[in-house]
Amino acid sequence: MPVMPDPAMLPPLIVPKPLDVVRTGGSARLPTPLTIDAGPHRVHIEPLLRAAGFGEGKVSWTSGGVVRVSLDRGMAGDGRSNEGYHIDVNPDAPKQERGKDGNRPSIVLRAASAAGLRHGAATLGQILRQYGSVMPAMQIGDEPALANRGVMLDISRDRVPTMEHLREIVNTLAVLKCNHLQLYTEHTFAYAGHEEVWRDASPMTGEEYRTLDGWCRELGITLVANQNCFGHLAAWLKKPRYMSMAEIDSLEKVWKFMEWPRPGPFSLCPTDPRSIELVRDMLGQLLPHFSSKQVNINCDETFDVGQGRSEQLVRERGGAPVYFDFVDQVLACVKEHGFKPMFWADIALSHPEQIGRIAPELLSLAWGYEPDSDFDQWGRVLHGAGRDFWVCPGTSAWRSIIGRTSERRGNIDTAIRAAVDHESTGLLMCDWGDLGHRQQWPVSLHGLVDGLNAAWTGQRGGVDLNAESLQVFGDASLSAAAWLEDVGDIDREARRTYHGMDAAGNPKRIKNASALLQDSTIAWGEPHQPSRPEDWRRAIDAAKWLGERVPAGNSPLLRDECAQTTRAAKVLIWRALARRGTVEVAGLRSEMSEMIAEHRRLWALRSRPGGLSSSVAHYEKALEDVPA
Repeated sequence: MPVMPDPAMLPPLIVPKPLDVVRTGGSARLPTPLTIDAGPHRVHIEPLLRAAGFGEGKVSWTSGGVVRVSLDRGMAGDGRSNEGYHIDVNPDAPKQERGKDGNRPSIVLRAASAAGLRHGAATLGQILRQYGSVMPAMQIGDEPALANRGVMLDISRDRVPTMEHLREIVNTLAVLKCNHLQLYTEHTFAYAGHEEVWRDASPMTGEEYRTLDGWCRELGITLVANQNCFGHLAAWLKKPRYMSMAEIDSLEKVWKFMEWPRPGPFSLCPTDPRSIELVRDMLGQLLPHFSSKQVNINCDETFDVGQGRSEQLVRERGGAPVYFDFVDQVLACVKEHGFKPMFWADIALSHPEQIGRIAPELLSLAWGYEPDSDFDQWGRVLHGAGRDFWVCPGTSAWRSIIGRTSERRGNIDTAIRAAVDHESTGLLMCDWGDLGHRQQWPVSLHGLVDGLNAAWTGQRGGVDLNAESLQVFGDASLSAAAWLEDVGDIDREARRTYHGMDAAGNPKRIKNASALLQDSTIAWGEPHQPSRPEDWRRAIDAAKWLGERVPAGNSPLLRDECAQTTRAAKVLIWRALARRGTVEVAGLRSEMSEMIAEHRRLWALRSRPGGLSSSVAHYEKALEDVPA
């Protein structure tokens, strides 16, 4: 049986990785509860320590405490971030010298700003978790590479988190020094007068956003409003009341989403005056609940514009001018509320000759979720045009269940390199929910940690997996993050060869999906993709092996979610092999049914009921044609 590592015997395990950590020799013995002299800075320190698990009973706030906290505004300037902080852990004096310097604190935390104090408190909480009451002497100097380090969670593809889970998420993000959060919204806000759109979605309410905003502000996180104001509005536009506002105003009409045919409404018609009135109504109801005065208007992937009611105008004027004219109308609505807007820049970047149409006050979000996403080119164009922009990679958890480790790693590395090279002011880590939001929270969280680490350090190469295991998942065995890395590549070879080989004999990799998830969307009797049977057999062996080694150091819920991840992977790979005729189908239906039941059970522990039936429907469709 392998020997479990003792985290207290290891070098500091801190995530994100600090800029500089030096062990100086000796150690400091700390009292329990830990005494902290923070003076007026307690208001910044206490919420972070509480989020890190050091709340009432573990900390005592008192003058002359062994931890001293101070502001040192001179730490900023000369190119240094005002979010920087410095921690000194001083060794206990030798026995014969004790009493000569009785006022010397064991730990000194200095920072240039309130934000820096919060970041320092987050790090303090992590080293306390690792070392407890006997802490090795060290010096930590740290500051972020990017000023904005954000997370976007999709709450419009079936899964809307409970308020309890949102509180947990905010606490975790704060400890990871994230300072920006937004919840992607199409129809999951309780808009008055539009109940038929959100009635079955368990939406966020204005009161809930105000509560969430308060939690975020206390922890130094900017909660940003989010509402798609142009495309991705099928949940609205398929309803009879709204369909006449759509670009594609018929459920039967088929149009092209990139190269794929898609039926029915998707975007608002930019030439219909009612479209902007609907946007004005949405923003008027949503924005008052946010203190940040920032909003993401989205406006991405409006590929149907020009294929329906605005076809003639687009033919006459071009797609980019028609697109930007409507975006400008949305910006006018945003200005009515005094908010600063941001948007997904994909449509603008597809027309580089029109990049000057991006309003100077509009923050551009350059997104891409593959290792070959062209962040370098996008950054060059946007920076060259004098436009502020953020890079937006993804967790690769959606459309995969398992997380696509290799693709995620390459995607984040490409994004952070372009961010540094082209002076991006932020990184927004995206976790979408396409095809039923079937990824479990540990898979999403693992990807978010990777991206936030890159945003803080400005470096490629990934997060310290031992540090993530301990500090994020509470796993003293230090195995959780490495296990999730392996899970994300269960079907790596099947992904690589999913579309067979090109004329030169090179594998044609599947994009934006795992092989196991993508294959589950194909009917049992349809021709299968030409990926190699041996790659699928290797994948199911990996899923079984990892399923027997779910990290034991996690909480019961995290263990169950990890086990469900490998269980779903195993069942869907089994289906892929069985429909290719390479393994027996006997027992598959019962295994799939049990896996679906567990998906339902776990859903209720973190997510609201709205959307569950839609999520389960994806699994049930894959089950219905499996032979008995």
